[in-house]
Amino acid sequence: MASSSSDASGGTGGPQTVEVTATDGAGRSTTTTVRYSDTGKGRPLVLLHGVGLDARHISWKHAIPHLADDRRVIAPDLPGHGDSDKPNIRYTTDYYVDVVSGLVEELDLNQPSVAGISMGGAIALGYALAEDVERLALVDSYGLGADASWRPMASVALRVPVMDQFVWNTMGVNEGTVRDTLRGYMTNASEEFVSEVHDVLQDDACGRTLRRWQRSEFGACGFRTCYLDDLSELSVPTLLVHGDDDTLLPTSWSERAHDRLPDSRLHVFEDCGHWPPRERPATFNRVLADFLAS
Repeated sequence: MASSSSDASGGTGGPQTVEVTATDGAGRSTTTTVRYSDTGKGRPLVLLHGVGLDARHISWKHAIPHLADDRRVIAPDLPGHGDSDKPNIRYTTDYYVDVVSGLVEELDLNQPSVAGISMGGAIALGYALAEDVERLALVDSYGLGADASWRPMASVALRVPVMDQFVWNTMGVNEGTVRDTLRGYMTNASEEFVSEVHDVLQDDACGRTLRRWQRSEFGACGFRTCYLDDLSELSVPTLLVHGDDDTLLPTSWSERAHDRLPDSRLHVFEDCGHWPPRERPATFNRVLADFLAS
């Protein structure tokens, strides 16, 4: 049950905790304490971050206060991330969809809008395909393609003993190594952002979460989660945002999804990588707020 109460029209403003039960990739039912922020008043909006290096304050730091002017904004740290519990379980995209379903139910949110970035986009999309949502926003989203050029090498590395742990530790040696890592994902990482990601990299449990999810998702022949064939069934208004310099998940994924979705808008940000909410916060916040208000 939720540890504190707030009705569907207004959040309490501070960090909250809720107990959520979901089924992991091994078929085990696990109850986890999820930490989330609950800010603003109005129709509910759930913000979902990406995997591993991410948390609610990483992707959504600048978006939350902006969007809370007109919405009740709920931003969880997904299990295995941030201030939430990090159980030693088999993390999958389906598990996280189950977590979001439990969160929405526990908080008694009526047809929320849902936005997700990277892995969070796939979670948001999976949830929207199963449950009623008001609006959907997908930001440089996973789940819109069957494979990527870097996946075969990553898949092999994940199965080499200690290699995946070594990569996580190497990224987090100091802020210089973090900066070098982020150059592969972003066109512009602020010093503040570098410091925040460095802090995440000091938590080995977050690295374990990343590796467990990647082992589930990065198969020998492609990605496990791909919702392309389901997009024509999704009638909810959908916003697609993508950085044109995203080297992780290509812009063509969002462009193709835009062609298949019955009701969608596409915004491609120039000179922007995988993290538009932090690379272009002012423009991103305006685009998302306008979509939610339309």
